[in-house]
Amino acid sequence: MEQDYNSYQNPLTGRYASKEMSYNWSPQHKHSTWRRLWLALAESEQALGLDITDKQLEQMRAHLDDIDFEAAAREEALLRHDVMSHIHVFGDLCPDAKPIIHLGATSCFVTDNTELIQMRSGLRILRKKLRKVIALLADFTDKYKDMPTLGFTHYQPAQLTTLGKRFALYLQDFVNDFGRLVYEEEHVPFRGVKGTTGTQASFMDLFEGDTDKVRTLDKMVSNKMGFEKSVWLSGQTYSRKADYHVLCALAGIAQSAYKMAGDIRLLANLKEIEEPFGKKQVGSSAMAYKRNPMRSERVCSLARYLMNLPANCAQTASVQWFERTLDDSANRRIVLPEAFLCCDVILSLLANIIDGIQVWPNVIAARVASELPFMATENIIMETVKAGGDRQELHEHIRVHSMEAARVVKDQGGQNDLLTRLAADPIFAATAPRFDEILNPKAFTGRASQQVTEYLEAEVKPLLEAYPEEDNGEEVNV
Repeated sequence: MEQDYNSYQNPLTGRYASKEMSYNWSPQHKHSTWRRLWLALAESEQALGLDITDKQLEQMRAHLDDIDFEAAAREEALLRHDVMSHIHVFGDLCPDAKPIIHLGATSCFVTDNTELIQMRSGLRILRKKLRKVIALLADFTDKYKDMPTLGFTHYQPAQLTTLGKRFALYLQDFVNDFGRLVYEEEHVPFRGVKGTTGTQASFMDLFEGDTDKVRTLDKMVSNKMGFEKSVWLSGQTYSRKADYHVLCALAGIAQSAYKMAGDIRLLANLKEIEEPFGKKQVGSSAMAYKRNPMRSERVCSLARYLMNLPANCAQTASVQWFERTLDDSANRRIVLPEAFLCCDVILSLLANIIDGIQVWPNVIAARVASELPFMATENIIMETVKAGGDRQELHEHIRVHSMEAARVVKDQGGQNDLLTRLAADPIFAATAPRFDEILNPKAFTGRASQQVTEYLEAEVKPLLEAYPEEDNGEEVNV
């Protein structure tokens, strides 16, 4: 297809998103689903006794995907109604079926039900991608569960943790997101066959007041479209709160993604961790040496956008007057696809980052070594007391030496020489030979390693087993 460079192009489809998710929200998929809904309705109406012939159904089945979008656009320019324009174009291909296409239905029969189908399909695509992120993170956390690293609170040096434990915190967030995503996928409603204001009055008329047939029609069409049941109640539209709930699950993924990608950006500045970087990749147009974390920055950029979309859906749900208004339509045409496309891109980028992430153990170890002497002073005091020292006197000596060592670091830009100072102080003579043993970084990480192992075994492994890997091997646009 020739690119139109004189019209705005959505970067989500033109630059970032996967073909699978782009197709899910494409005009082709949308309108071929409309035709499948019309077919399911007609088949069910025939089965329940309406005068619909096999020939009419055969014509409809033969033209489910050959949509003439230019013809539909010409019709819509005249009729100012997108559903009616597609009914006319479909009817021209199925002349015998034209009188019974959309029989008894309202526009929302195809528009609402199709959007629900698209959302459920979109959730399945995202579940597959989130599962991949979780699997990659699980491998990473297990690999680095024993590697001590400097912890930060308030972005200031704190007690040690392990690299695997830090990333296990991100993993836990995504596992929680997975549960929400699965719940929403399993609870996407289906509007079903409800009529103009949700009363099914038109179908009661078609079936001459036979309530059982109308109820059966609703169930038959729902089943044909892959849903066990439809909503109990609707106005002309299904409750727009359903959109809000789904987008909250997507925004939850965005929150977790931003947290992890933001931390990776900070760690890249510290040169402890770097995201993948292509051999020919340019970090800066001016500064040739730079390795900017552009993948993580893109994740944060898109996540910020996605996190704001549920509020839009909340407002839409709240202002639907009575059985419906049309002020939701133009809004939802933008919000729903972009939310799914955005989340799709985020998950693809995260998988790419984790799969190729670069860890620099020596840098991590050097930073630990520079801060550990301060953290180990209490251990040194306790061990020296065991050897006969006076706790209060030892504390005062360490306080003085610590202030001097900190001054060397801050005023002179030198290395932390606290251990050298303590080793030269006769009061610590009994324990100075054991400083290396006392300052083993792994002794300061608590149960971090065991926590990771226990979490992977108890939560992550069962999840990955319950949802086997699905990967289409699609290349990520990074």
